[in-house]
Amino acid sequence: MFPGLFFCFFHGVQMAEAYSTQLDRVQTAIREIEENGATTSYSIAGRSATTADLETLYSRESRLLALVARENRGGGARVRRCVPQG
Repeated sequence: MFPGLFFCFFHGVQMAEAYSTQLDRVQTAIREIEENGATTSYSIAGRSATTADLETLYSRESRLLALVARENRGGGARVRRCVPQG
């Protein structure tokens, strides 16, 4: 799997979605719930959907913010408290 990509399926086609795109969607969902209130579940034309609660969205947002920050600094592991040898 490639870093920074999330694979989703849409009508049987696999598409890659970057962490920054996921973050935009999560933040939009949070904003909509905060501004308009949340519908916990609904049904349209025989199909039903449930909106995520804010706690779950905040948790996902936090994780995505960290992943986007890691991508922006070039990826890889960050080394802390390292003492040079020599």
